[in-house]
Amino acid sequence: MTSSQAIRQPIVFQPQTCLDEATLATIEQAVAQCDRGTFFAIDMSQVEMIDSPGLFTLVSALRTAREHGSRLAIYHLKSPVRVIFEITQLDRIFEIFDTQEEAIAAIAPELCSSSPNSDLAAA
Repeated sequence: MTSSQAIRQPIVFQPQTCLDEATLATIEQAVAQCDRGTFFAIDMSQVEMIDSPGLFTLVSALRTAREHGSRLAIYHLKSPVRVIFEITQLDRIFEIFDTQEEAIAAIAPELCSSSPNSDLAAA
């Protein structure tokens, strides 16, 4: 990071109940339009289930983020959703954390002293 670059707050998505098409489209579009070095975080605390299209879109968003030099982390996975990530071995490619604080500390430690900004929340 150069001295002229400002520390960017993460863009946090907070999907509800399940990852539906509208939420997934919002995430995918935001990641595709991101600036280099953007940190995306997906709070999965309200997600009770995830299906194949949901997993596919998350993988696509992760790939797009990496291509743009950005990072995407997932946190607060409930047990049934975590099991799906483990069975599909997606837990090996995603950066998964228990809390938002852990995600930020691992991925953007310069933000640890400041409060994360939920600039964009997907409903």
